[in-house]
Amino acid sequence: MADAARLFLLVAVAAALAGRSAVSCPGVAIGFVLDGGWCVCRTDMGDVALQKTLDYACGAGADCKPILQNGACYNPDNVKAHCSYAVNSFYQRNNQNAQACIFSGTSVVVSSDPSGNGCTYPATPSAAATSTGVDSPPATGPSSANDSSGAGALPVAGVAARLVILASCSLMAVYLAA
Repeated sequence: MADAARLFLLVAVAAALAGRSAVSCPGVAIGFVLDGGWCVCRTDMGDVALQKTLDYACGAGADCKPILQNGACYNPDNVKAHCSYAVNSFYQRNNQNAQACIFSGTSVVVSSDPSGNGCTYPATPSAAATSTGVDSPPATGPSSANDSSGAGALPVAGVAARLVILASCSLMAVYLAA
């Protein structure tokens, strides 16, 4: 039993470090999704913070043509909808790298398709067309140095989730070894 626990611990650590899509501990009722289908802007954030995120994503290589006037995703014409389309484009063009969906905490990765109203959000890197050429997407997106919206106060989700996975799996391995 101890050998199986050690093997599982090594696999869990390797998966967490490699940034696998999902990691879970067998026999334990926990599981974490580290990255997934779509990146969208948080609905509880203010328009000022989301506009900064939208501007950053469009300036950093997201395909923002569909959210321009007369584009397929122009409606609904509001910052939250346009922001979500832009950050998802950036996320997809960066191969669904979890770091490409942080944007100072103004966005989150979801597993349900946000497409609607005739607007189709790319769900894969290939559907998002060409890459932005960003090998290491920014860890925080737009700067939050002078932002009082609270967007910069949120933790980096990808690292925190991996640490929780590692800790949970380590505790499970210790328990199984005992």
